[in-house]
Amino acid sequence: MAEYFSWERFFGNIPKILPYLPLTLQIVAVSFVLGLLLALLIACVSIRKIPVLSQILRVFISFERGTPMLVQMLVVYYALPMLIEGLFDVDTRGWGKVVFVEIALILNEGAFQSETFRGAILAIPRGQTEAALACGLTNFQAFTRIVLPQTVRLVIPPVGVNLIGLFKSTSLVSMVGVVDMIGYAKALGNTSGHTLESYVFLALVFIVINIVLSTVFWQLDRRVSAERKHPKEAA
Repeated sequence: MAEYFSWERFFGNIPKILPYLPLTLQIVAVSFVLGLLLALLIACVSIRKIPVLSQILRVFISFERGTPMLVQMLVVYYALPMLIEGLFDVDTRGWGKVVFVEIALILNEGAFQSETFRGAILAIPRGQTEAALACGLTNFQAFTRIVLPQTVRLVIPPVGVNLIGLFKSTSLVSMVGVVDMIGYAKALGNTSGHTLESYVFLALVFIVINIVLSTVFWQLDRRVSAERKHPKEAA
């Protein structure tokens, strides 16, 4: 059994792999925050049905939803530099591989989360916006003060699920040469000839992160739901 799995190798690999966790967390944080902002922007454009732009976004969303995450990363990694250099004459050779990975994840998050935001925005009664406009608020003020706070409350559960999925998607970043936890675990396995211990540890890390995120979003949704039902008591 020790030939295939050794507790000594398992615990010995932990201090070697764990320092790469912050890079994974950085990729997730940047991709999640910017992806949400992009999703909100796409949702607003889709709702307003801006000519040409809405059609372009539909094609973009179809591509992001209909292709594997790995394909999207490879397209961004190989095609985006040529596009940027061709359109803006900007040399991207100095950009880190992490930048392209984050761009791919941001685009994917934006596409998937946009439908969540669009549905939540449309779920807010139009009468609330009309009442805000009648009170003298601008369209922007009505959206940010009336519609957006309610939208955020509605999207908490699906956003939490997507965030967990985003963590899982980071398992692919090593395919374009980014040395994160999985990338280093592969390199460690190639060097030592033993990979099982590293992958078992990685599985435990992802399980713990999954449990923590699920608990956080469950508690957040529970609190928000309580505030909607009993606003005075929650206050």
